[in-house]
Amino acid sequence: MGVLVKMEICAITGHRPTRFKFKYNENYAGCKRLKKRLRDQFILLYGQGVRRFLVGGALGVDMWSGEILLELKKQPEYSDIELVIVLPHPDHDARWDERSKKRMAFLLKHCTEHLTIGTDASPESYYKRNRYLVDHADCLVAVYDNNRAVRSGTGMAVQYTEKLGKPVVLIHPDTGKIVSLPKTN
Repeated sequence: MGVLVKMEICAITGHRPTRFKFKYNENYAGCKRLKKRLRDQFILLYGQGVRRFLVGGALGVDMWSGEILLELKKQPEYSDIELVIVLPHPDHDARWDERSKKRMAFLLKHCTEHLTIGTDASPESYYKRNRYLVDHADCLVAVYDNNRAVRSGTGMAVQYTEKLGKPVVLIHPDTGKIVSLPKTN
């Protein structure tokens, strides 16, 4: 019989929309399905004791997750959800369009806490941000196609989480299929 591990903190990661079939089209049925899968996973995790959710402040999955969590937090039964945004560096959104910048500003204004890990736009800042997310969480939800032949920050975060023996839930970005990877220790 296994030991029950108390989970309180979940990190969330995912590919940027350029890797999805629907790209940035949030009205596409696949995007709506993906957002519903994220919401469903957050509710399941909440039921398992997770109250604190860490997101990385990127376009796509990070932003959508933050918005979904803030919507859930408005409901009395989820009012104790904490959204923590972990940014890779101060000017992470400098090249974003105005609408995306406004959405991120809203998240930063309404999140429980936000922090910035790196000092510049180097790959090291993104690497450290991803490590921070995993190191400070009990589990990981990843929108990831599990294509290990393509190098990505999401893939590295998933592999690092597996290495640490923490539970991982994968949501395939195109099919919406959910797979739980077994803990390794």
